[in-house]
Amino acid sequence: QVRLEESGGGLVRPGGSLRLSCAASGSSLRGYTMGWNRQASGKEREFLASIGDFGKTTYADSVKGRFTISRDNTEKTVYLQMDDLKPEDTAVYYCHVRKGLYASWGQGTQVTVSS
Repeated sequence: QVRLEESGGGLVRPGGSLRLSCAASGSSLRGYTMGWNRQASGKEREFLASIGDFGKTTYADSVKGRFTISRDNTEKTVYLQMDDLKPEDTAVYYCHVRKGLYASWGQGTQVTVSS
């Protein structure tokens, strides 16, 4: 079983940057895909980005070119670098891991983009 804890959220002005971290504990992450989703108030949870065991990345069109996902397998951590943030990026950001039918989610971290 993998437990996840996100950090790095907060309040940022439009155009600013934040770096989210998600630390995993429990089993090895070998073979797991790691990723980030977000959920804005009143909206469904939205996929943002994922990264495979060997570094292959996938991004949603809404964040492509602004967000960058990376992982450190030694530290069992996945990161989301967010640049050029917009008010519409305001949401609770969740990390997750997946392997086959197994998935685990973190509790989320709030990101607010406002002037």
